[in-house]
Amino acid sequence: MKSNLFFILCLLPIFAWGQNISGNVSDEKNNPLMGVNVFWEGTSKGVTTDTDGNFTIASVSDSNTLIFSYIGFKTQKVIVKPSEKLQIRLLPETDLDEVVVSHKKQTTVRSKYQVANLQVMSHQELLKAACCNLSESFSTNPSIDVHFSDAVTGNKQIKMLGLTSPYILMAEENVPAIRGASQAYGLSFIPGTWIESIQITKGAGSVTNGYESISGQINYEILKPATNTPIFFNAYAANDGRFELNNHLNHHFSDKWSATLFIHGNLRKQKSDHNSDGFLDHPIGNQINLLNRWQFLDAEKGWVSFLNLHYMKDEKQGGMTSFSPKMHRNTTKAWGSEINTEKISALSKIGYVFPEISHRSFGFQNAFQSYNQNSYFGLNQYNVKHNSFFSNLMYNSIIENVKHKFSTGLNFIYDHFDESVAVNFSKDFTRTDYSFGAFFEYTYDNLDNFSLVGGLRADNHNQMGTFLTPRLHLRYNPWEGSTLRASAGRGKRVANFFTENQQFFASNRNVLFTENSENLYKKPSETAWNYGVSLVQSFYIFSKKAELAIDFYRTDFQEQIVVDMDNSPQQLWFYRLNGKSFSNSLQTELSTTPLKGVDLRMAYKWNETKTSYLSGTYQKALTPEHRFFTNLAYQSPTKKHGYWKFDLTYNWLSKQRFPSTLSNPKAYQMGNYAPDFSTFNAQITKVFSNHFEIYFGGENLGGYKQHHSILAADAPFGNYFDSTLIYAPTFGRMFYTGLRYSIGHPKK
Repeated sequence: MKSNLFFILCLLPIFAWGQNISGNVSDEKNNPLMGVNVFWEGTSKGVTTDTDGNFTIASVSDSNTLIFSYIGFKTQKVIVKPSEKLQIRLLPETDLDEVVVSHKKQTTVRSKYQVANLQVMSHQELLKAACCNLSESFSTNPSIDVHFSDAVTGNKQIKMLGLTSPYILMAEENVPAIRGASQAYGLSFIPGTWIESIQITKGAGSVTNGYESISGQINYEILKPATNTPIFFNAYAANDGRFELNNHLNHHFSDKWSATLFIHGNLRKQKSDHNSDGFLDHPIGNQINLLNRWQFLDAEKGWVSFLNLHYMKDEKQGGMTSFSPKMHRNTTKAWGSEINTEKISALSKIGYVFPEISHRSFGFQNAFQSYNQNSYFGLNQYNVKHNSFFSNLMYNSIIENVKHKFSTGLNFIYDHFDESVAVNFSKDFTRTDYSFGAFFEYTYDNLDNFSLVGGLRADNHNQMGTFLTPRLHLRYNPWEGSTLRASAGRGKRVANFFTENQQFFASNRNVLFTENSENLYKKPSETAWNYGVSLVQSFYIFSKKAELAIDFYRTDFQEQIVVDMDNSPQQLWFYRLNGKSFSNSLQTELSTTPLKGVDLRMAYKWNETKTSYLSGTYQKALTPEHRFFTNLAYQSPTKKHGYWKFDLTYNWLSKQRFPSTLSNPKAYQMGNYAPDFSTFNAQITKVFSNHFEIYFGGENLGGYKQHHSILAADAPFGNYFDSTLIYAPTFGRMFYTGLRYSIGHPKK
């Protein structure tokens, strides 16, 4: 009996260490750190922290010391106890030789242990360029393509995997945000200084975020009041006449309540016409944008909540330099356009983490948005009102242990559209969409080299009926430093083909349908499958760490509303897909640090996006098949008087197919292809302290521009006028400068 008791007592430490250690890693300002290496001392067993700084690692029998390592921060060793919940705070690396920070934090991170193909762009990445708003935040990221939609509105649209933004789920803190009527211009209504980070997920996303994602998801996080700077000020000015001001006012009302008032305004009154076609290179106008964000945090009891109240008003005027709205609106004396938009939205999030029950939580999200746009383009008119509501209830827990996790929940989506279209016909369109859905997502992680996420959701939609959305993600680490991923999933959405294609109103094309327009408007469903694989390999080049990422994705449409510009240059057709529509996308990306303080990122991308049109199957118009990208960044050592940051970005785009203009008179033909071209962007930043910095830079420094950006600009009310055949910049070189100033320190 005594020997058996002695044997059991000897086994107790072994049983105790057969458990898992979990925790959270943050910086000195309590901001979560993603991508921190966490491993047992003297072993190769390790994990990396997720987007929220959380980690879970299996215990080992031959070590009780965890090492936390991250570029730009001091390495920390911690002796842990069985089942201990760790809260780790890493401090910046310091040097006695006047250098305050000897390394800089990575600004874009890929996690080895995330199941999905996820990239995180930090706030520092956004500071590399003039990221005045969300649409301009991707100039240093090769995964996202940014282009102008037309030569009148100055609007920028984005593409992922060769597909435009309606096929990307745009979310604000994992709540669907830029959708419906806001698809066309909504990216420009989120100021860049408000953004804390951006997460880019390629391919099929999570079922917890809905059924609408097809090519991927972009989620942007807003700065948190609990960790925000008390006062922040930013001013920006450019030689194209654009001026911007940003002001953040943050206050802690108690140890649990805090709030931030975000104030943004921009203005452009200067008229410019560098290509002498009689039309403005950029629209003039102004915007006022206000966000009041509240946060409640009670970490001891497990409660956290957010409330966002957002108001935005934007006014744009484009067209001929001689155009005056008071004198020329609705006349043929001068061609002009005005787009006036007002948006009111509210978002609430409530989360609860069970303090005494590990890995169990629930969340409740609600969002309302009222979007109202009045606009005209020459003699064409388009107005839209869109009211939407989103509600999501989610529960997360584990099955026996942390290797098996699940999320389940219910959600409801409501949309009401009132659209008025006056082109070659005048008609009012009204539609109400609503859906109820339930989802279940299971996650398995062996806490070493394999994990999977499988999800299924069932939704009932009043227009699309009842349907299932399955999605699967796999991750495997076959050898040291490698991560292999695969994903497959189905997406389904309602196509809002008028509001998503507003750029075509800035042309004189007749809008036509192959079936009754009312029938197409009421039942505009789109369905697609997305499949993808990716490999990320870390290695060393001459003792310098490097990373190679290769991914390939294919999207196959079963249902699609086709937008056809090719049947005739005087026509724009909308009809249901009758044939094939697919997109293949291959990207290779190499990131390395060849010298101290220098980051180099190079990428090549190939996109094949083809659709069956009435006249044949073609590569999607104005979509380059090849793209080469390079970003070079250098940060000098930090001395007492600050440091310098230099950033250079190069883009090369291959030739792009023009939609057919052969039936036009020769003077109004564009040819078959636009030529390939290159652009250079650069920025220099002088950081004087943690509170003050100035920056100046330039875009399109090579001065390349499309000279004939508007077809038939000399006859804007004729049959051949078209401002949508844009493949390159229209302005030429653009220079800007700005400053950032803050007062106080975030609460720790």
